Amino acid sequence: MDLAALLAFAAILFVAAASPGPGIAAIVGRVLGRGTDGAVAFTVGVAIGDVVWLTCAIFGLAALAQSFHGVFVAVKLAGAAYLLWLAWKMWTAPVVAREIAAQAPKEGAARLFLAGLALTLGNPKTMVFYLALLPTVLDVASVTALGYAELVGVTLAVLGVVFAGYIVLAARARRLFTSPRAMRVLNRVTGTVLAGAAVTVATR
Repeated sequence: MDLAALLAFAAILFVAAASPGPGIAAIVGRVLGRGTDGAVAFTVGVAIGDVVWLTCAIFGLAALAQSFHGVFVAVKLAGAAYLLWLAWKMWTAPVVAREIAAQAPKEGAARLFLAGLALTLGNPKTMVFYLALLPTVLDVASVTALGYAELVGVTLAVLGVVFAGYIVLAARARRLFTSPRAMRVLNRVTGTVLAGAAVTVATR
């Protein structure tokens, strides 16, 4: 894939992944309760779940593009509308303070991995995000095995950086989640990036 396309994909994914959500809250909660013990296994499960949804989105879009061009265009525009809706929701979201509960019970690595995987697979909005984002960075009708591998590699790298950052900063995470000013800035930055992605989808 084109380097510029991969960088654009990585940048948008980074902003979306870094925005506090169920996955980030679970990671931070576990680190607060148990330190870094088990954090790697849990976050690997979350990341692999993302790869599963990414794979479904890539091959689903490729099939639509190759067989039903009109439907693909409709899905592409619907994806742009979805990104705009996400941007609006992030921009206008109330800055409610959140408390992250520490989770103390110890679990094995395999169980933590499966918990992280289940957390992501239980959130189909992740695939919807990829369905909306992918048409901005690649020609899904001609996706290759190498292109797919590059996207998976970039996804795992970006998620790894984001999750590692939250793990390292978990001791300070409570302040971030309980600061209305920090939440407002984060929501608006995320909303702006998603709106830009939506415009790109609609105009390509």
